[in-house]
Amino acid sequence: MLSGRGVGCLPDNPLGLSWHDSKWIPMLNSNNILDYFSELSNPFYDRSCNNEAIKMQRLSMDQLSNMIGLEYCLLHVQEPILYVVRKQHRHSPTHSTPIADFYIVAGIVYQAPDLLSIINSHLMSSAYHLETAFEELNSLARFHPSKGYSWENRRPGLSSGPVTAPPPSPVKVPGKRDTEEPSSQFQRLRVDMLLVELTRKFPLPLPQSLAAPPQNTINNQQTNEVMKKEVNQEIKQELIHDINIKQEPQSTNSLSPSMRPPPEKKFKPA
Repeated sequence: MLSGRGVGCLPDNPLGLSWHDSKWIPMLNSNNILDYFSELSNPFYDRSCNNEAIKMQRLSMDQLSNMIGLEYCLLHVQEPILYVVRKQHRHSPTHSTPIADFYIVAGIVYQAPDLLSIINSHLMSSAYHLETAFEELNSLARFHPSKGYSWENRRPGLSSGPVTAPPPSPVKVPGKRDTEEPSSQFQRLRVDMLLVELTRKFPLPLPQSLAAPPQNTINNQQTNEVMKKEVNQEIKQELIHDINIKQEPQSTNSLSPSMRPPPEKKFKPA
């Protein structure tokens, strides 16, 4: 903060700068606030403005509207605590371009931030808090091959001590089988996703049974079927022939005695 006993140099970013003169503060009002602002020790005041020219010529401040160039005017008054002074460039009696606003609170002069500075400040603050939140989340993330990702629940009020070493693994007894942990939901979903992705990239070939058989295979199958039919017919004929051979002696022996031919007569010689 710059006091009234010394001319301050305006820095590149005057938003963090303030100025006051202790002698003027008890008597400030809307009539002398521009005189207070035009003190030479005020770093926000440009001595090349039209206000300084009128002050040197001892003219009335009403002549500002008839001049062209840089000027300061009282924009808002809320006595006895707040005054707003605008710095603007006048082009004509009815047209002027605002450059900067200054507000005086309890006799202390500050420069009002512009819209770009406000947006930059909010963006920087948001980015800082987001980065801090991500760093905190990364420190709480845990990963286990069988369980997937998890979060460490840090309760408020507990001191974060050093990370302790894991307990030693139990001694394996020979002959005793370890119980395998069942797969988790995370593992099953992950494996299914990997299998689908691999199947999409490398499709499985069609089995040979679904493919169209070649012409040679069809001809061989037809030949085999014809040969089988011929062999079956030959076997049937042989079986019929054997059955007939067996039935013939039974027919001769099965004749009744009455059906037998008469015995041959023997003639004696005379």
